[in-house]
Amino acid sequence: MPSFKYSARDREGRTVTGVVSGKTQQDAIADLRKRNLIVLDVRQTSGGGAKKAGKSGGLLAGLTRRPSASKEQMVIFTRQLATMISAGVPLLESLEVLQDQADTPGFRIVLDGVIESVRGGTDLSTALEKFAKVFPSIYISMVRAGEVSGQLDDILVRLAEYLEASEKLKRDIRAAMTYPVISLVMVLGITMFLMVGIVPKFKEIFDTLEIDLPGLTRGVLGVSYALKDHFGMVCLGFLGVIALYTIWRRTEMGARQWDWLVLRLPVFGPLFQKVALSRFSRTFATLIKSGVPILGALEIVSQTAGNRTISAVVDNAKENVRQGHTLAEPLMESKIFPPMVTRMVQIGEKSGSLEQLLEKISDFYDDQVSAAVKTLTSMIEPIMIGVMGFLVGGIVLAVFLPIFELQKQLGQRN
Repeated sequence: MPSFKYSARDREGRTVTGVVSGKTQQDAIADLRKRNLIVLDVRQTSGGGAKKAGKSGGLLAGLTRRPSASKEQMVIFTRQLATMISAGVPLLESLEVLQDQADTPGFRIVLDGVIESVRGGTDLSTALEKFAKVFPSIYISMVRAGEVSGQLDDILVRLAEYLEASEKLKRDIRAAMTYPVISLVMVLGITMFLMVGIVPKFKEIFDTLEIDLPGLTRGVLGVSYALKDHFGMVCLGFLGVIALYTIWRRTEMGARQWDWLVLRLPVFGPLFQKVALSRFSRTFATLIKSGVPILGALEIVSQTAGNRTISAVVDNAKENVRQGHTLAEPLMESKIFPPMVTRMVQIGEKSGSLEQLLEKISDFYDDQVSAAVKTLTSMIEPIMIGVMGFLVGGIVLAVFLPIFELQKQLGQRN
């Protein structure tokens, strides 16, 4: 019976090596998995079945691109890695296959570095930490939990589902924001064109009429000439406001104030709050379900909340749990988390089913976000039409009022 030299990781995370017998490589892998080992590599000790090591070793030297990966690539990579490991393919061989089919050079560089580290005996989670800009903290923590529990394939499936749900949520938000932004730019562009290019030409006509101009016409003409005569200064002022806003947002105080303001915007505030609550619930549930300790999970949730106001509440909750108190209490005191969320968290703590209830909260708010996006999109169109009608109609009315006044005076003379 053929012998196979193997490298694997046990439940404590230690790398173990040895020789196992089996009719085929798959039989050897199945034997190792029955021992609750995470198979890294299996090679036949004799014959031509051995896989040549180091096939990707020169990739880093041959490419100058920076390590990178898109969110879509991360989702596909995670799903395929989970499928291959679940099918019994060794971890190292799985990574090599996925590197071969990577679409972009940047992601190949990432996988090359991960492969070299794993081949050298490093844990997969530790290898991923070397590319922290590509693999977020939640990704690394869940992989580490999967290595410790011996359920890496299940954890990767859960991680892929989490990434897919997060991407869907982001697409919904982009869909909600794209239309109003484009509409607003078009409205402002049309208004600027009328005020700078069209309205000033009517002043010469009005001067020949020798009539008193209505107040609306005088106001529109004043604004029009101010924009035309000082167009460069207006553009510089607009750019200056954007620059000051950017600098302010990059400060810690400015970022905190902006995140606080975002949650209280008249129309978009409730939407952003639902998004933040969905992200909090889904991330927290995924981490706890994957075996990450609750304090570590709260740390990651705080980092990935996407809103500093939410992060501050989570940090307060983490300290509360560290001191032996409940998680629900600081969430209730924050007034940001609705009573439904805090009550379900409280019930989950008492019943030991926190992750299940958090998943239900996340699903609920995902549906709420989808419904809010549809409602918002249907509301934005008539609002923008109304704004455009008000601005353009006001300009047109200002232009035609002197003509109406002239017709009135001519009628009185006749």
